[in-house]
Amino acid sequence: MFAIVEIAGQQFKVEEGQEIFVHRLNAEEGDNLSIDKVLLVENGGTVQVGTPTLGSAAVNATILEHVKGDKVIVFKKKRRKGYKKKKGHRQSFTKIKIDSIAG
Repeated sequence: MFAIVEIAGQQFKVEEGQEIFVHRLNAEEGDNLSIDKVLLVENGGTVQVGTPTLGSAAVNATILEHVKGDKVIVFKKKRRKGYKKKKGHRQSFTKIKIDSIAG
């Protein structure tokens, strides 16, 4: 059984027991999260597709931790001109575990 859900503007294919990283959510660690934007649910060969979402389906998840991703380095250079720029960025993520898919 799997579902396709929209979390923080991105779509994910999730299964029960799966742990995924999503963009930072405004919630505390250990909180339960109910995701109502379920776009598709597959259960034993039967597929339900929403238009655009399924009103009766929901995905329950638990927030495990807030983490930062790997550093991304942006380096710009123009040769022979003495122009160099170096910037870095670390994206904030939330690690969640999918507890159940109801739908």
